[in-house]
Amino acid sequence: MAASSQSEDAGDRAGRPSLAPLHDGSPSRAGSSRLLTAEQDRDRIHESSPLLSSNESNEDGAGSGAGASTIVDETQTTKSLWYMTMLTISIGGLQIAWSVELSNGSPYLLSLGLSKSLMALVWIAGPLTGTLVVPYVGVLGDNCRLPWGKRRPFRVGGTVATVLGLLFLAWAKEIVAGILGIFGADPASDGVKVVIITAAVIGIYVLDIAINTVQAAIRAFMVDCAPAHQQELANAMASRLTGIGNIVGFIAGYVNLPEHLWFLGDTQFKILCAIACIALGLTIALSTALIHERDPRIDGPPTKKTPGIVPFFFGIFKSIKRLPPQTKRVCQVQFYAWVGFFPLLFYTSSYIGEIYVQPYLEENPNMTPEELEVLFEQATRIGTFALLINAIVSLLTNVFLPFFIAPTFDSRPVLASAPGETTAVFKDLANGERRPFLEYLRIPGFTLKRAWFGSLVLFAGAMFCTPLVRSVEAATALIAVAGVTWAMTLWAPWAIISAEISRRDALHRAR
Repeated sequence: MAASSQSEDAGDRAGRPSLAPLHDGSPSRAGSSRLLTAEQDRDRIHESSPLLSSNESNEDGAGSGAGASTIVDETQTTKSLWYMTMLTISIGGLQIAWSVELSNGSPYLLSLGLSKSLMALVWIAGPLTGTLVVPYVGVLGDNCRLPWGKRRPFRVGGTVATVLGLLFLAWAKEIVAGILGIFGADPASDGVKVVIITAAVIGIYVLDIAINTVQAAIRAFMVDCAPAHQQELANAMASRLTGIGNIVGFIAGYVNLPEHLWFLGDTQFKILCAIACIALGLTIALSTALIHERDPRIDGPPTKKTPGIVPFFFGIFKSIKRLPPQTKRVCQVQFYAWVGFFPLLFYTSSYIGEIYVQPYLEENPNMTPEELEVLFEQATRIGTFALLINAIVSLLTNVFLPFFIAPTFDSRPVLASAPGETTAVFKDLANGERRPFLEYLRIPGFTLKRAWFGSLVLFAGAMFCTPLVRSVEAATALIAVAGVTWAMTLWAPWAIISAEISRRDALHRAR
């Protein structure tokens, strides 16, 4: 395995600037650069690749061909904060839709009569559809050559499907009962209830397929439209907007909406679904109207035809063996991290709720059905509040932690500002360059990968404490601590892989 990796790295270096040589940038020592051993080379790629400094790239390019003309790729020019916000805003709207499913999906299905034992088979829809849908949508987008962009058809189409899925799920009981009522079925009969539950479960799967389609298209859209040296910024911005979307969704779930937004529906879940549809539609419309994709026809026809579904997934399993070392390691970490995250996401409301209701049930084990309904409704709100605290911690982490993380890509800041605008910078006396003030907050050596690792250790410690917790306050604190890890999970792996893809694409277009 080590030999094959070494040969692949050597073949890759033949077509692009070398990643292995260590040099200080001095022309007098360029010829004496020594190669790293296989283990050192792998570690260096893991730490630095693909986000090499722009200075190193320029030097390598100069060394490979003296006097070669420099081609400026407009897609790699530094983008403004407004551009990055509009590029990623749609993921915030999508997160509102997902937060509705997370916080209220389980109580809604239980209210329809679905047993807890079958609940796990329903929530497997998320990881299952994510595994199957996301890579296939990515390949379909890569091979798309429509003039309005590679990702727009999937973002718009997935949004329409998500809106329809949310509306169907919210009104599944009325829709199914109304259709069966045409044929004389009693809406209160057991047969109709089984059909309603079946339709709702199918609706969950369809909704997850649609949500994963939109998410895959948005993530690929960010990779295509953000320059390589701003991929970390784009993913940090997306993570912040995801946190805002979570907060909006969980606040809406905690408030008694029928008292204020009765015109959107007669139940909490119906109003939440309507809010999610509006938020997703508006954010997708903004992003689509203000951010323009490259015309994919410029790249010519796709090198390979779009495979069928079965051959595609056979190809996926084969390509896993050929992943770049850094991407492979990120995927391995993500696999095990999400094993821990999915129970947290889908069972937090139930976990907090059971702790909340336990003292009341011990005090009065003979509650009436009406009293139990009120108690469990309050328990759902308490569980949603814990998710809200988690989302707030996640957002604060996304907002402030990037200021202290040393960037993996060593890009030059653009100091030119528009007329009337000023940029707070200090003079770097060591090298004579002007640097933004916020760069002085960065902790040397505190890279994105190290921050991600630390957050996973923190999450593991919090989860080990769950069997010891017996109060709602302590359980809420554990869920809040997990918000730090959730923030890094939404940011770090996407940034690392996206930057690698973006840089490889930029090098490919420059050839």
